[in-house]
This record gives sequence, structure tokens and C-alpha cells, in this order.
Amino acid sequence: MKRPVAVFDIDGTLYRSCLLAKLMEELVARELLPKSAEASYEGLLQEDLHASDHAKLMKKAVKAFATHAKGLSYGEVADVAGELIEKEQKNVFRYTRDLVQELKKEGHFLLAVSHSPKFIVDGFAYELGFEKSYGIFYETGAASRFTGEIEDEHIIMNKASVLARALEKENLSLNGSVGVGGWESDVSMLDMVEDAIAFNPDSRLYRHAKSKLWRIIVERKDVIHEL
Repeated sequence: MKRPVAVFDIDGTLYRSCLLAKLMEELVARELLPKSAEASYEGLLQEDLHASDHAKLMKKAVKAFATHAKGLSYGEVADVAGELIEKEQKNVFRYTRDLVQELKKEGHFLLAVSHSPKFIVDGFAYELGFEKSYGIFYETGAASRFTGEIEDEHIIMNKASVLARALEKENLSLNGSVGVGGWESDVSMLDMVEDAIAFNPDSRLYRHAKSKLWRIIVERKDVIHEL
């Protein structure tokens, strides 16, 4: 019998910040990335992230990481990511954290989808109990160094395509499915599930969610409201 899928966005939906931006910030601090890289991710670290054009900022940061990380050792960057996961794994929203555990108990297959690097998304999602996660796969070449290329970028940047791939590969069902996201970029993914939840949505997702009569949840300082 196929298990129902529960798919979550990570950055700004489960995690209170952005894994890619936090990783780049740490790599700059350790002088593994140039200080000039700051301009590509600073917008993703602002306090009121949902007031900004997230999709544009995220694409800029994704491209910038590929450019600036070219030639760096995968192992060295992955070690920094591991330390960051350990430090940040509890910096999550209460509503989505608890929902993950609730859906796990109900037997849902937990799937995480993010535009942060796969090597940090996998570790972060695993710590929270996810069974499968998708993130940006930055290619490595000789001596396990980043090449500056992104594998299957056209698929991973479209979350509906990612969900469709997971449904097929993991033999999952949309019957009883749940989806949680906070960005306009999550719309295509949320349109596929039976129970879509717009969590701390940006303005574009908010309008779409209202038109679709989806649940809209807002959490501020651990206080949860359903709109």
C-alpha cells in the first residue's frame, strides 16, 4: 500500500532562517569565500524575510554559491555544514516542528524540498526525522572539488517536478497528502497535495492560498495563529 506524502519546504518554513545563506555567511567568516560574496545572500538573512522577493534572492544566492565555491574542497565545506547543522538544528518553528512529528506518527512519508545545498539539507532534514530530502546538487570533479556547475538545475528549481519525481521513486500517494510552504515558489508543489498549508506566507502565496481556501498559519515569537 502506498504511503501518503507530507512535503515541507525548509528555509523560512521549518528552519527559521536560510541554510544556504547561513552556510555562506560562515564560509565568509572562515575566509573560504570572499567577502564580496556577502552581497549575494544578505537579503536572505533579514529579519522580515517574507516581505522581500524571496525567489529572486534565492536564485541569486544559488548562482553565487556555485561561482564562489568553485575549486573549494567538498569535504572542507561539508565539515562546516555539519557544524552548522549541529548549531542550528533546534532553530525551527514550533508549529512546523510539531506537525512533522504528528504526521510521522500518522504514517506519512516525510519529504523535504529546499533550494539550499543538498549536503546541508540532507543532514538538517535527517535530524528532524525526514525520510527523503532534495536540495541543490553542486557538482564536484577532480579531488572532490566543486566545479561551479549545478546538476539537474531545471528540475530542482521547480518544486512540483521534485515532488513528482519523489512520488514515482518512492512509490508514494497523493491521497491524504499534506504540503507546507511559505513562498510563491512553493505554489506548484502545494497545488498537488490534498491538504495545503501556507505557513508565514509571502504576499503572493498568501493571495493564492486565500483563493484556494488553503489553511494559512502564522507564527510569531512562538505564538501561532490560523487566519
